[in-house]
Amino acid sequence: MSADLRLLADAPRPTAPAVRQRRFDPKYAPVLVTIALFAALCALGSVAYTGFFSAQVFLNLLIDNAFLCIAAVGLTFVILSGGIDLSVGAVIALTTMVSASPVERHGWSPFAVIPLVLVLGTAFGTVMGVLIERFRLQPFIVTLAGMFLARGLCYLISIDSISIGDPFYASVSQVRIALWEDASLSISAVIALLVVLAGAVLAHWTQFGRTVYAIGGNEQSAVLMGLPVRSTLVGVYALSGFCSALAGVVFTFYMLSGYGLHAVGLELDAIAAVVIGGTLLSGGVGYVFGTLFGVLMLGIIQTLIMFDGSLSSWWTRIAIGGLLFAFCLLQRLFEARPGR
Repeated sequence: MSADLRLLADAPRPTAPAVRQRRFDPKYAPVLVTIALFAALCALGSVAYTGFFSAQVFLNLLIDNAFLCIAAVGLTFVILSGGIDLSVGAVIALTTMVSASPVERHGWSPFAVIPLVLVLGTAFGTVMGVLIERFRLQPFIVTLAGMFLARGLCYLISIDSISIGDPFYASVSQVRIALWEDASLSISAVIALLVVLAGAVLAHWTQFGRTVYAIGGNEQSAVLMGLPVRSTLVGVYALSGFCSALAGVVFTFYMLSGYGLHAVGLELDAIAAVVIGGTLLSGGVGYVFGTLFGVLMLGIIQTLIMFDGSLSSWWTRIAIGGLLFAFCLLQRLFEARPGR
């Protein structure tokens, strides 16, 4: 009898079924912080300034920054892969010059010029991507050279600004799509939203996007998994070149001119928008919709300063610099967490 009791005592006891606990994934923290901060700034502006809380004020954030949003989407893929592209602003300027000169000086149709500049921008990015992938050059140096090259080509076309008086460009710049009551969107803003949507689909529902994330996470592991790493690395710079050229087309609608000094420093604004939108500079983590909120964040800071009226426009740069410091620190804390 005692032996039976001992057997029963030694027998494994049934355990309760394991309960799966859902824990918050820290990778979502940066983009959630951006959205929360954007909402807080919207609330602050609505309380502090008369006329701030209106649909058109918020739509203007996208209208005035449509070209930045498009360029930042392309740059998001580059940073997700662990790279960088400093040629964005220069390609935009070159696009405006290549658009303005044939239309105004040689009578070309805009319907011929626009596809041409998109192809040129894509080819420009592809060449940089090939140099980076084939010769294992640092993206910083290659795209810096691309920036100098594109700016220099602008001045080969003209050292002066070229105004665009073509009716097509003028009409597109003035068209507004009515939404409700007095709220409306420009054609450029609609293009930017379509680019964000297409970028999100490309990033999360295609093999190309999954490979970009894998490369940013660990390129060697992506190679061992049999993923098309080489073609994808070239592809992200080609995509960035295309988005930069498309941003240049939108910028041409916005400015109605071509000039070699257009979009100076815009590549830094695009990088800031991508980082503030929650994309890690080390690659592998980030969201295209986060980049959209990063762009809107830059826009609302500028709008708040404009509504205040007593602050210099340079406070925009100061605020963006402070945000960048904060988000870089947040990224560092995320990267240093155990298990990363």
